Amino acid sequence: MSAGPVSERRAASRPTPTSSHKRAGPGRDALLAWGFLGPSVVIFALFLVYPLGRTVYLSMHGNDIIGQPNRFVGLSHFAEMASPEFGRILFTTLVFTLGVVVPGVVGALVVVLLMEGVLRGQKFLRGAFALPFAFSVASASVIFAVFYSPGNSVLNGILYRMGLDQVPWLTSQEMALWSVALTTVWMNLGYGVLVLAAGIGSIPKEVNEAARIDGATGPRLAWDVTVPMLGPQLFFLIVISTINALQSFGQIHILTAGGPVGSTTTLVYSIYQDAFAYGTSDFGRASAQALVLLVVVLVCTLVQFGVIERKVHYS
Repeated sequence: MSAGPVSERRAASRPTPTSSHKRAGPGRDALLAWGFLGPSVVIFALFLVYPLGRTVYLSMHGNDIIGQPNRFVGLSHFAEMASPEFGRILFTTLVFTLGVVVPGVVGALVVVLLMEGVLRGQKFLRGAFALPFAFSVASASVIFAVFYSPGNSVLNGILYRMGLDQVPWLTSQEMALWSVALTTVWMNLGYGVLVLAAGIGSIPKEVNEAARIDGATGPRLAWDVTVPMLGPQLFFLIVISTINALQSFGQIHILTAGGPVGSTTTLVYSIYQDAFAYGTSDFGRASAQALVLLVVVLVCTLVQFGVIERKVHYS
């Protein structure tokens, strides 16, 4: 029996798209797409677009004693930044960022490479070095405040036992910034160790075995094989560490409050001082500095993507 009549009957019974269906199809798809995207768009607009627009608006307005904008001042807040005081704040921010990113990334890399040479207890060491990541900024800052305390400092006690002079960790203009940077490096070390340890675990064993057959062992194996293979993880850590360092606030506020004599006042802490500290409520100047911080973060990120990422090998 031929299948022709059956298929013809099925085709005849199948509903044919009408012109109204053809018109409603793309509309329904677009409506469905906006239904899924709508919540994300609303959240994006509320928590990113509106705050950014409000910051731009405030940066061009003066305000009264309670922070309400009451007059248009144009770019005068930006012009006020062309001063030696603001230049010192930018320089402090740059030094603090370098003092956090470089030792933080290098320290995590050294720790992970050393752990690779340990045959037993790698999981315990990995957990121990990752432990600082579990501390909040406030907890870590209080711990280091005890270490740095001028009255009963743990670190100065160790130096005294060794016959060395005591160090004014938080009260010296020369030492305070480095002391806060050391605290930040310790806080970020655990995250760096976790990221790089995961990267080492993803390197194929055949790569290391082939390198050993070619005579690469120890530091040469680490430098010529392991470190290049960790390029994506190192690049990610550099970008994230830079952004986090530029936005650091809690440890500065708890340990030094921007002092002594402004030696630890970074750009973020200067924004806080103008907007909220001492009852100033100078939201216009603070907003202008916030926009400068946004530009600094964008420029640093673009430079890192343009320079460092070109040397990263993605396998």
